[in-house]
Formats: sequence, C-alpha cells, structure tokens
Amino acid sequence: MLYGKSIRVGGIKILIVLLSIMLGTAMNSYCDNSLAKSSSRQTENEKQLATSEQVSKSAVAKEEKKAENIKEELNVKAVEAVAQTYHALDLLNKGKSKEALEILKDIIGELEIILTANKDAALVPINSYHVIVDTRLSDKEIEKELAKVKKLLYEGEVQKARILLNTLQSEIDIIIEQLPLATYPDAIKLASKYIIDKKIKEAQSVLTIALNSMVVKTIVIPLPLVKATDLIQAASENSKSHKDKAIEYLNEAKKQLKIAELLGYGKSYSSTYQELKKKIENIQQEIKGKNQAAKLFEDLLQKIKELKHNIQKIQK
Repeated sequence: MLYGKSIRVGGIKILIVLLSIMLGTAMNSYCDNSLAKSSSRQTENEKQLATSEQVSKSAVAKEEKKAENIKEELNVKAVEAVAQTYHALDLLNKGKSKEALEILKDIIGELEIILTANKDAALVPINSYHVIVDTRLSDKEIEKELAKVKKLLYEGEVQKARILLNTLQSEIDIIIEQLPLATYPDAIKLASKYIIDKKIKEAQSVLTIALNSMVVKTIVIPLPLVKATDLIQAASENSKSHKDKAIEYLNEAKKQLKIAELLGYGKSYSSTYQELKKKIENIQQEIKGKNQAAKLFEDLLQKIKELKHNIQKIQK
C-alpha cells in the first residue's frame, strides 16, 4: 500500500510538472504572439506615414489643382465676346462686312452687360493656363550650379549661363489673359463705325489691335514654399504620436526653405527665411522636450503663408 501511494503521489507530482511546463509554454506562446501582433501593428502604422517626398509631391499636386480651378473664374461672356470678335474679323477678311457688322453689334450688347456686372473692374479674365518647372536638385547641388553660372558670366558666356539658369527654377507659373474693359468696348464700337462708313481696312486694323490688347498676368508660386508648408503641417499632425517622423518632416522643410532662398524667391526676404529656420529649430527642440508646440506650429505656418503671399504678387 505504501508503495502504491508512493507511485500515485509521484505520478501526481509528475503530472503537475507536466502541466506547469505546458502552461508555461502556452503563456510564452501567447506573449510572443501578442508582442508580434503589437510589433506588426506598430510597423503597419509606420508604413502608413507618408515619406517627406510623398508629402512634397502631394503638396505640388494640390497646388496644381488650385491653378487648374482658376478656369472656373473666367468670365464666360467676355470669353464669348473675344471669340466672336475673331469671327467678325474672319468675316471681314472674306468680304462679308454685313455679317461682321451684325456680330459686332451683338458683341457690343454683351460687353454692356459685362461692364454693368463689373463696374469696379478694369480687367476680366478670359483664359488661364499654368506651367510647372520643378528642379530635382538638392540645396547643395543648386549651390554648385549657381557657382557655375557666376563663373560663366564672369567669363562672358552669357548664353551658356542663361541655359543653366533656366534649370534653376521650382515654381508654378499661372498665366491669366484678361480683357481690358476700359478700351475693348470702344474698339468694337469704332470698328463698327468704320464698317458702316465702308472703311473695311480700318475696321480690320482696329479689331486686330483690340484682340492683341489682352493683358497678360503671370502669378509665380514658389514650389519649395508649397512643399515646406505641407511638410510643416504633416509634422504638426505627427508631433506627439511620431516624434521622429515629425522631426524628419521639419528637416526637409528647412531644406525646402533653403532651396527657395537659393533660387531667389523673395531675395529681399532674407531675414524672414532666417526667422523661419529658427522657428523650425525651436519646434524641433520642443518636440524632443515637453512637446507643447501647437502654438509654435501655428505661428510658423502663418509666417510662411505671409511670405508665400508676398512673393506671389510678383508678376512676369
């Protein structure tokens, strides 16, 4: 009996040990799986964060969309008036003065409507398009290219310098053609009078001059400032949850500001660029510390917005 108990007790002990081992293995497996899932989720979250290059590309795409949307602001009646003027001139060239005169009368009526609706406007937009030129060079590479330009100019190689300078741009140029309300209606009326007086050549000349009198306005939007703005915004949104990523965005924003300055966008705003750089560095320090940077981000974005607005006033 004692032998039997001893075996049974021993058997129980062995069972307990086995259960402990199995339970421990299961717990370790559970912990490993939990850690793996947690690590996987963390990795997945990191993957979801855009790279600095992706943020920059997105910023340019959004700015291009804004440029395209300017077409929605074109004055439809003014566009039609110009198109009809071309038609009238074509009819005059074909000897159809009567038909041309009828069209000019209709144009005068349309222009009266435009003038009434735009009493305080000297110009109304009739066409717009945009051109993007974006250098792929880094700030260091731009500095080297600028040194080459200076050397070429010093050596009198103006044309070679000009070709090289044409590559040192990073901007969206929005070109807007505008109809001058102060002169165009009078030109149409004068052309009509000439036709009535049988002075066809004079009418043709007046219409040609009128069609060539469109005022062209070019708005220059520096892309480095566009990119810097969105990079700073991305940094602001990730400054608490992904500090390293936020600092990375800010580093790239500093590079974009340096590129903007090197390319001469706002040459008279050198002190502003230095101020922006200092603000970014202060935010980076704040992110590493107590991380109360919300107001700092707000001030920085407002300052860049003002700089961009001032530079966009430049017209070619």
